[in-house]
Parts: sequence; structure tokens; C-alpha cells
Amino acid sequence: MYIVMLGAPGSGKGTAAKILSKKTGLPHISTGDMFREQIKKETELGKLANSYISNGGLVPDEVTIDIVRDRLKWEDAKNGVILDGFPRTEAQAKALDEILKEQGKKVTIVPELVIPAQIIIERILNRATCSNKECGAIYNTKFKPPKVEGICDVCGSKLITRNDDNEETIKKRLEVYHKNSKDLIEFYKEKGVLKTIEPEDPTADNASEQAVDIILKCCE
Repeated sequence: MYIVMLGAPGSGKGTAAKILSKKTGLPHISTGDMFREQIKKETELGKLANSYISNGGLVPDEVTIDIVRDRLKWEDAKNGVILDGFPRTEAQAKALDEILKEQGKKVTIVPELVIPAQIIIERILNRATCSNKECGAIYNTKFKPPKVEGICDVCGSKLITRNDDNEETIKKRLEVYHKNSKDLIEFYKEKGVLKTIEPEDPTADNASEQAVDIILKCCE
């Protein structure tokens, strides 16, 4: 299965993608994580990406597409992947179709997580992530805090917050997402693979699990 996770920043698509990955065995590919790793290493690509990301913008299509094209050639991606953060535009979606077509594959399902904007803002403002990339556990310091402040419950690593997790940048990121996602959503709707996912209670601790259960039922 080739699954494309859609949803505004903070909608929970990343957490849902990780849970989905564990349940299906498919690799979770996050372009956001790829870029943040490059930024941390201060590579030329990282500096370029950061000039856009830090202001709530998007990295140019050609750069993102090349990174994804290379990743889909890895051995673990031959039977499917869960894409998180790509495609973000119709142009990227068309490029993905071409990449998969070359391999005799196609997108299976596109779950779109729909969460009210105010809940998203509150989520991101209180978000903390495990600094251990192998763990990647996500916490909400208000609704789902760690047992020990600043420390991951799972692996004991330090929790970190993103520099761009402030209200002004969050609102800009939401505006960018909704502006760019209109054509993308319509593109996948016309292909018949778009599935709107709305957790019964988006503020619940298990909201992501709720979303994953709905996605898996759609795949049956």
C-alpha cells in the first residue's frame, strides 16, 4: 500500500502515521524529519530548507521531489510506504504519480485528518517531542504531559520544542496549508482515493488511534 497522509500542521497526521506504520509494517517517511535532520547538520540543503520553514513557508517542489524520489528506491519501500508531509501541492502529487508509475505502483489511499483550527493551535503551542529520533514520542505539556518534566517516558531522552512552534508562525502555516491543499484535495478526490478522517474526540489522548482505526477500516 502507498498511503499519503494529509492534514494541516498539528492535525496529528504524523502521530497517526507512526501508529499506522507499526500496525502495517510499512515505513513511515516524513519529509519534515528529513529536512530537520539536514537543518541540524547545517548542510546547504538544510540552510535552504530552513530559510523557508522558519518563516512558515514551503520548501521548493524540485528539492522535495528529488529527496522523495531517492527515498522510494530504498529496499524497505518496495511494498509500500506511508508518506507524511508529501505531497503538499498538486504539482508534487502529479510528480509522485509519475515516480510510482515508473515502478508499476500507484497511491492506494489518501486519508485527510480534519481537526478544528483552534485545537490545532493549542496542540502545537504545547507540543514537545523526544529528541531521540529512534523514539520520536510526542507529548502535549498541557493535555498529555510526560511523567517527568522535560523527559521522555519511553526512552528517557530530553524533550525538545520546535523554534517555529509559536502562534504567529502556526497561523501562517495553517494558511499556507489550506491555500495549497485545495487543489491537492480535489486532485485525490477525483481519483477516488481521498478519505476524510474526523476523530470523534480530537482532544482525547487516543485521537490518533481513533484516526488509524478508521483508516485501516477504509483499507479493508
